[in-house]
Amino acid sequence: MAPAAMTFASSLSDAQPVPFWLEDPGKPAALPALTGDEKTDLLVVGGGYSGLWTALLAKERDPRRDVVLVEGREVGWAASGRNGGFCAASLTHGLANGLARWPEDMARLEEFGARNLDAIEAAVARYGIDCDFERTGEIDVATEPYQLDELRALHEEAGRLGFGGLELLDRDAVRAEVDSPTFLGGLWDREGVAMLHPARLAWGLKRACLGLGVRIYENTRALDLSPAGAGTAVRTPYGRVFARRVALGTNVFPSLVRRIRPYTVPVYDYALMTEPLSSAQRESVGWHNRQGLGDSANQFHYFRITGDGRILWGGYDAVYPYGGKVSAEMDHRPETYLKLAGQFFACFPQLEGLRFTHAWGGAIDTCSRFSAFFGAAHGGRVAYAAGYTGLGVGATRFGAEVMLDLLAGERTERTELTMVRKKPLPFPPEPVAWAGIGLTKWSLARADARGGRRNLWLRTMDRLGLGFDS
Repeated sequence: MAPAAMTFASSLSDAQPVPFWLEDPGKPAALPALTGDEKTDLLVVGGGYSGLWTALLAKERDPRRDVVLVEGREVGWAASGRNGGFCAASLTHGLANGLARWPEDMARLEEFGARNLDAIEAAVARYGIDCDFERTGEIDVATEPYQLDELRALHEEAGRLGFGGLELLDRDAVRAEVDSPTFLGGLWDREGVAMLHPARLAWGLKRACLGLGVRIYENTRALDLSPAGAGTAVRTPYGRVFARRVALGTNVFPSLVRRIRPYTVPVYDYALMTEPLSSAQRESVGWHNRQGLGDSANQFHYFRITGDGRILWGGYDAVYPYGGKVSAEMDHRPETYLKLAGQFFACFPQLEGLRFTHAWGGAIDTCSRFSAFFGAAHGGRVAYAAGYTGLGVGATRFGAEVMLDLLAGERTERTELTMVRKKPLPFPPEPVAWAGIGLTKWSLARADARGGRRNLWLRTMDRLGLGFDS
C-alpha cells in the first residue's frame, strides 16, 4: 500500500461500522410486533419518512381515522436513519433535473416544494421534534472550470424564470464560507435546504404519530397483500391487517404491488463521519454558516457539519448489486471508505490527522428520472410513492400528501401534476440492467475526467430520459 493510502487507512482504524445517527442516546425503544389480526381504516406499510409522514398527515386530515403502521425492523432503521440530513425543498432532484423533465410545471413544483419545506419546519416546531433543524441552505460547489460554467448557466436560467434565492459565488466568496483549495465557485441556495439529524426526525415523527393515536408495530414485516371484501388484507409473520386503504412507503424494498418493482433499483451509497473538530481545525475551514455542500461532478460528494462539530462526508461511489437485491452485506464497503477518506483529505488538506469515528452505507431507491413517482392499485384501495433517489428527507412529505389524495379519490393540484400522473421508464431485466448501469457509471466517470464531455452512451440516455446518479 502506498504511503498516502496508509495515511488514509489509519484515519479509518477506529471507525465503527454503524450509522452515526442511529447511535444517538435519544433512540426510543422498539415497540412490540403485531400478533393476531387488526382492522383499520388506513394501513401504512413502512416506518421511514414516507410512512411516518403518511400516518401523521392522515390523522391531521381526519383525527377520527383509525391508522395502523407496520415496520419490518425499527422506525428510521433504513435510509431515514442513514442519510446525510439534507432536507431540500426540491421535489425534482434539483432545478436542472426538473427543468429538463417538466418545464411546464416547474413554477408549481417549486411552489409546492417551498410550501412542503415550510410545513416540515412547522411540524418540527409544533410537535417539539428535537432534530437540530437548521435552515442553512446548500452550496453546490464547482471543482472544475466546466462545472463553474454550468452553475453560471443554471443561475441565469433560474433568474430568467423568476426562481429566486440562488446566489452565485466566485472563488473567493465560496472559500470565505467554507475553505477548500479545490473550490472554484459555487451556487448557494439560501432558503431551499435545511440541515437536520435524520434519525431524530424519524423518531420525533414516531412520537408524534403515537400521540395522535396511530398504532405502530415494529419488527413486523408486511409479507403480501391481497383483496379482502371491500378492502385489503396484508399478511405479517404473526398476524394480518385488514384495511380499507393501504399506503405503501417501502421505497427501496420490493413493493407489495409487484408490477411496480421494475421502476426502482437499489443503489448503495456510503458515508464517513469525523471526530469533532478542534477550535483550530474549525477555524481553518470556516463553515460558520453551517451550510450543506455538494460538489458538481457526476460522481459527486455531499458534506455537512453536524451540531457537535463533526463533518459528514459521503457519496461518489454508487454501487448497484447484480439482480437488484437489497442485502446487509452491501451496507459496508471498506474499499469505498478508503476512497472517500482520500478524497476528503484532498478537499480539506488542512485537516490532515483528523480521524473518522463512523463509516456506513445503505440502499437508495433509485428510479430512471431521479425523483419520486406515484400511483394507485387494487381499484384505488392501495397507493404508493417511491424512487426518491436520495432526496427523500423532504420530498417524502409531499409524497405522503399525494398518496392520501389518491386514496381519497380526489383530484387536487398535486394529482394533476405531470410528475404525478406519469411514471419514469422502468429498468430492463438482468443482465441488461447490470450492463447498462455499469456502462453508465463508467461513462460518468469518464465525463468527469474529460471536462464534462458526455459520450454517445450518455447522450443517448439523456434523450431517453434515463440515467444514473450517485
